Amino acid sequence: MAALLCAAAGAAAAQGYPDRMIKLVVPFPPGGPTDVASRIIGQKMSEGLKQQVVVENRPGASGMIGAEAVAKSPADGYTLMMLATPALLFPHLSNAKNTDLFKELAPIGSAYDLPIVMVVNPQKMPDVNGLQDLIAKAKAQPGMLDYTSAGNASFGHLSTELLKNLGQFDIRHVPYKGSAPAMQDLLGGTVPMMFSDMIAALPHIKAGKLRPIAVGSAKRVAFTPDVKTVAEQGFAGFDAVAWGGLMAPAGTPKPVIDRLNKELQAVLADKDVQAKLLGAGTIAAYASPEKMKARMQEDYDRWGKVIRDNGIKSD
Repeated sequence: MAALLCAAAGAAAAQGYPDRMIKLVVPFPPGGPTDVASRIIGQKMSEGLKQQVVVENRPGASGMIGAEAVAKSPADGYTLMMLATPALLFPHLSNAKNTDLFKELAPIGSAYDLPIVMVVNPQKMPDVNGLQDLIAKAKAQPGMLDYTSAGNASFGHLSTELLKNLGQFDIRHVPYKGSAPAMQDLLGGTVPMMFSDMIAALPHIKAGKLRPIAVGSAKRVAFTPDVKTVAEQGFAGFDAVAWGGLMAPAGTPKPVIDRLNKELQAVLADKDVQAKLLGAGTIAAYASPEKMKARMQEDYDRWGKVIRDNGIKSD
């Protein structure tokens, strides 16, 4: 009887949903890939839902501040969050009691992939045209070559450490406070290489200021179709992709989740939205709530092992 009453209440709540503005929390600062993708997706979802979807930035603690705010919101479908990889992995890096993303939030569906690309400064590394060139150079000078990232425990840092483990070579990490200063010093030649998100690297690749030598995803990406994947260059199974997906507070009625999922799926199938996401350096990548949950668990476990094996700490 209780289950029937809950189901009936959920169906009743969803029947008139939505009847007011929906808040989409982005737990990172404005201007980054998660923010840009969320605004593109939210704006288009507004049309199908016939209610405004307003993005609110709540940065801090690698996404945990925003996650906590959403988890504590009413489970009615009017407060959502765009999960991104840093928030998923942060519990491995902090001893604090963090929001349990698996228990306190509910997946709506995966939204986008954010490819990463290994780039080198061609002035500093004129002889490095592929991953094996880089590895040979690193093995000839163990521990002498530097690479940069957006910071300790950033996705670029984790991906490079995983590659080092697999390739059994040693290069030194030079972390920065964000991708912008890291990219600036990479372009200036202070640090010669970086596993960068595509959105930050692409303009400089097009300008010839950076040379792409490998993409981290399992398949080649449209931005750089001639650049081989890490897997194609001797590391079968390597797949490093940051990504984002919509979530709601746990306990949100299933009919509301289903409605939001339906709209998300329609938005990501829209050619104009796909083009806008590509322009922002991301790729539309829909997946069901069930598949999103499975991907969350897989990435949480896999990157958690990289963090532990390499003794990685956050800033």
